[in-house]
Amino acid sequence: MMKEHFENTADLLEELSKALQRLNLWQEQRPSILEVSSSAPFCCDTLTFEQWLQFVFIERISLMINQGQSLPTKIALTPMAEVSFKHLSGQAEFLLVIIRKIDKTLTA
Repeated sequence: MMKEHFENTADLLEELSKALQRLNLWQEQRPSILEVSSSAPFCCDTLTFEQWLQFVFIERISLMINQGQSLPTKIALTPMAEVSFKHLSGQAEFLLVIIRKIDKTLTA
């Protein structure tokens, strides 16, 4: 069961990465260590939400999967995503669907 949970989550992270790339929200240049180290929720004072997804969330969850660590069991990315990607209108719907799946998978 745990292996399947890891695989499902890893697949969703890959989908999330591709969706961010498809919407041109993927960034080639890494933010500074200081920007990524913010203690504010989602590093909202130093990063955009898409940067946080790419450089904090995807990287940390991937590392946890690779190391066989327990994954978070209560997350809620969807509300922040809905606000952050509102400017994209319907273009971001497929991205929001993936984020909802991530929330459901990790909270289940």
